[in-house]
Amino acid sequence: LGGGRVLWLEGAQLRVPIVLLFVWKNLGFAVVIFLAALAGVDPQLHEAAMIDGATRLQRIWYITLPSISTVVVIMLIFRVGSLLDAGFEQVMLPYSTSVYSVADIIDTYVYKLGMESRKFSEATAAGLFQSLIGLVLVLTTNFIAKKIDPESGIM
Repeated sequence: LGGGRVLWLEGAQLRVPIVLLFVWKNLGFAVVIFLAALAGVDPQLHEAAMIDGATRLQRIWYITLPSISTVVVIMLIFRVGSLLDAGFEQVMLPYSTSVYSVADIIDTYVYKLGMESRKFSEATAAGLFQSLIGLVLVLTTNFIAKKIDPESGIM
């Protein structure tokens, strides 16, 4: 119809498949965790709320979300900790000169620096910097979660 081809693995179009694959890769784990948390919600609370005339939205807001809030906070802390991890394998597989402008992430920079340029100390420093930033993000998120609700958070 349009006649033009979209080259999904070249240039700026590479962002769409990488984001979709990242979401798809992490979706299964999150679904299992949240389903387990939802299974732990006491059904008697929902029954009592229905008898009292609560709507479905009110039951979600006042029963389900507070019941799984600890799991939500822990999952948030896990996600914040992996913010700088864009998925090395997903980016490295289609990695070529045509996608350098959109696919260059810290992990590929460390790889190129260490394996191609043989600058091992600089590659180690860049990887350590990424890890330290992730640690600071996790600790900060955990600190904020503890300030909001002392019962939530990791430690």
